Amino acid sequence: MNVLFLCTGNSCRSLIGEAVFNHLAPNGWHAISAGSQPTGKLNERALALLAGKGIATGGYHSKSWDDLPVTPDIVVTVCASAAGETCPAYLGPVLRTHWGVDDPSHVVGTEEEIQAAFETAYAILRARIEAFLALPLDELAGERARLKAELDRIGRIGRIGQLAA
Repeated sequence: MNVLFLCTGNSCRSLIGEAVFNHLAPNGWHAISAGSQPTGKLNERALALLAGKGIATGGYHSKSWDDLPVTPDIVVTVCASAAGETCPAYLGPVLRTHWGVDDPSHVVGTEEEIQAAFETAYAILRARIEAFLALPLDELAGERARLKAELDRIGRIGRIGQLAA
């Protein structure tokens, strides 16, 4: 099964989703990431954060959803629509879910505030990915509606394992 983490620029949040998912995923599951308007380069802070967590990013690059190596089975959008950011809509017969996360690359402030924003985005995505991978995936693979409901529920997980209000 292929999971696409999708946002606009494919430089930060979708990269974190792809890298964390691939770091934790069981055999047979693989993540890719892409953007509707890719920046063409990965965010240096996101790369440093992932390296600091021991998560490999070798071979990853910012790419368009037009250049995917495989057709995804599941698309996870990670744009923060609540912050006025419009998520791209992936066209195709795939299961879609939205896991909005504020973009830490847009945070302005002290070095500590910026780093905290990256840590928060990472923690939220990691908690959601861990919840995803804790699902009975073999059982849910044949139950599309139930899998979608579970993925939508997971998209409401806020900080480290707690449901957002």
